[in-house]
Amino acid sequence: MAEPYLTVSGFTEHEIEVRRSRFVCAIAPVAGEKEAAEFVAARRKAHHGARHHCTAYVIGGDRLLQRADDDGEPSGTAGLPMLEVLNRRGIADTIAVVTRYFGGILLGAGGLARAYGGAVTETLDRAGLVTMVPARVMTVRVGHAQAGRLENDLRAGGHAVRGVTYGADVAAEVGVEAGRTEEFTAWVAAATAGQATISPGPLVYVPSPE
Repeated sequence: MAEPYLTVSGFTEHEIEVRRSRFVCAIAPVAGEKEAAEFVAARRKAHHGARHHCTAYVIGGDRLLQRADDDGEPSGTAGLPMLEVLNRRGIADTIAVVTRYFGGILLGAGGLARAYGGAVTETLDRAGLVTMVPARVMTVRVGHAQAGRLENDLRAGGHAVRGVTYGADVAAEVGVEAGRTEEFTAWVAAATAGQATISPGPLVYVPSPE
C-alpha cells in the first residue's frame, strides 16, 4: 500500500567543520536521475577546488531508486551514511551532495561517516519539508461553457490541478487523495449540476493540503 513520504521544498545549503575539514552540504528536490546528475554537476562546478563531492539520493514514493557515491572517500564512509539519513527521515525525491575541503587531518572511517551523515542531518534540520500523500489522478470532463468556473472552483478548493486540456470538451486532471475519490466525485457532480464525467487514472503523489 502506498504511504506518505517527505520531500524538501527547495534548495538548502549548510556547512559544518570537523577537525579543520569543511563539509558543505546542499540538498534539493529532484524528480529523476537526470535532474540528480545535473545537480551534482552544478555542485562540482561551484566547488571545483574541493577534493570530494559525495552524493546520495532517493527517487519515488516507493523508494525503489536509491543511489550513493563515496567519490573517492573510503568505501561506505560517505554516500551510504548520507543515504541512511535520508531513509531514516523518510525523505524521497531528494538529493544530497556533500562537498569536502580537506583540512589536513585524517578522520578515520568512523569520523568520516559521522561527518558526512551529520552534514546531511543538520542541513535537513534547516530545510523546508513537504508531506507527499498518495493520490488518484481523476480526469474531469466538462463543456467549454463550464470549464472556467470548474477550474476556478477546483483551485479554490485546494485540489491539485495537474493540467487542463482543451479539445471537443475540456479535461482537467486532478490529483485526489487516496480514500477521498468518492467525496471528490460527489463534489464535482454538485458543482457541475451533474454535467461532468469523471474517469479515474493512475496513482501519483501530491502535496498534502494540511
